[in-house]
Amino acid sequence: MNIDSKLPNFRGLSPAQRLKHIAQAANLSDADHALLGNPGALSLETANGMIENVIGTFQLPMAVAGYFQINGRDVLVPMTVEEPSIVAAASFMAKMAREAGGFITSSTGPLMRAQVQIVGVSDPHGARLSILKHKEELVQLANSRDKVLIGLGGGCKDIEVHVFPETPRGAMVVAHLIVDVRDAMGANTVNTMAESVAGRIEEITGGKVRLRILSNLADLRLARAQVRYSAETLATKEYSGEQVIEGVIDACLFAAIDPYRAATHNKGIMNGIDPVIVATGNDWRAVEAGAHAYACRNGRYTSLTTWEKAGNGDLVGTIEMPMPVGLVGGATKTHPLARLALKIMNVHSAQDLGEIAVAVGLAQNMGALRALSTEGIQRGHMALHARNIAMSAGATGADIDWVVRKMVAANDVRTDYAMTLLAGSRDA
Repeated sequence: MNIDSKLPNFRGLSPAQRLKHIAQAANLSDADHALLGNPGALSLETANGMIENVIGTFQLPMAVAGYFQINGRDVLVPMTVEEPSIVAAASFMAKMAREAGGFITSSTGPLMRAQVQIVGVSDPHGARLSILKHKEELVQLANSRDKVLIGLGGGCKDIEVHVFPETPRGAMVVAHLIVDVRDAMGANTVNTMAESVAGRIEEITGGKVRLRILSNLADLRLARAQVRYSAETLATKEYSGEQVIEGVIDACLFAAIDPYRAATHNKGIMNGIDPVIVATGNDWRAVEAGAHAYACRNGRYTSLTTWEKAGNGDLVGTIEMPMPVGLVGGATKTHPLARLALKIMNVHSAQDLGEIAVAVGLAQNMGALRALSTEGIQRGHMALHARNIAMSAGATGADIDWVVRKMVAANDVRTDYAMTLLAGSRDA
C-alpha cells in the first residue's frame, strides 16, 4: 500500500477533518475511523484486563507526524504525547529532509539478552567454562519452552558467560541467553527461558542461581537512521544555511563532551521516540532504559546522535541505539488504538517499527538543535504552547485563538498575561 505522508495545511484543519484525511490516506475502514474518533476507545473492561486495580482510563493526545520518507517509502507516524511542539518539529524536519531523499534506516536482528545470575561459586572461571561446555544442552532446554517461536525461526541462539571474580559478596557468574524474539518485544519469552535453565545451571556449576531476568540494555538489537540536509534547505531569514550547520555541529559536540548537556540532548531525541512507542502500545520505559544505558557504553554519558559535515558541505545526522519493540503481545495487541497506530504506519515487522522510531528521534533532535543554535528554543515552542496557556488561564471557545494571537504578537506567552487579556475583554 502506497501512502502519501505529506500533510499540507494540516494544522489549519479541525480534528475531525484531520481524522478524515488520515483515514483516507491510510486506507482505514469505517470502523477504524469511528474508533479513532471515539474518546472511549479503550473500554474500562479492556483496561481492567491490562493492569491491576483499574479505576478508570487516562487519555493523552494522539497526533500524526507527516512528511516522513523512510527508505524511499512515505510513512504517517502516530505519536501520543502531551507536550506541544514535538509533532510540529518532527514533521517540519521530515519535510525538509525529503529534498535529499528522506531518512535511510537499517537494523540488526531482534536479539534480546536473558541474564542468569549465579553466586556461591569458588571457581568462577571454571564455572564459566563448564556452562559453555554444556551450551548446546542449555540452548535446547531453553528452546523447549517456546515451540511457536522456534517455528517462526526464533529462539535461543547462543550463550555468553560473564565473570565478576571479585564483588562485595564474593565471585559472581552471569550467563546470558541470546534469544531471537522475532516480532515480539520479548520480555516474557526470555524470562521464561532464563527460568527454565536455572536448575540445570546450578547442577553444572555447583552454585546458586539468583536472578533470572531480561536485560533492558538491548545492545544486540539496534536500530539506525541517517539523514542529510543541504545548506540551502537549512537557510532562514536570519541565518545562512552554513551558519545553521556550524551551529548544529557545535551543539552536538557540546552534548558529546558534557553529560549535563547530553541528558537534555538525549531527552530531546526521546521526545520523538517515546510518543511512537506509546502510540503503538510498546514499553517506553524499556526503550528509555536501554537508550540511556547505551549512551554510557564507553564509560561516560554522551550523545546518542552525531551531526557532521559531508564533503560537499551538507549536514549529515546519524543515530544508532537499542530498540526493543514488538508488534505482538502485551498492550500492542490488547489496546485497540495501538493496533490502529501500527496499521496507519503500515509496518510489517518489529524491525520496521524500530527503524521508524529512530528516524523520528533523529528528526526531533535536528529540530531542537536547529532552534537552539539559531533563534533559541523558546520562540517556536512557546508559540505552540500558547493554546495550553490560554486554556489554563480560563479561555474557552473563540477566546482561545484570540488570546493566542495576542500573546504571540506580544512575544509574551504567560498565564498571568493571558488572564489579563481575558479580564480586559470581559470588562470591555
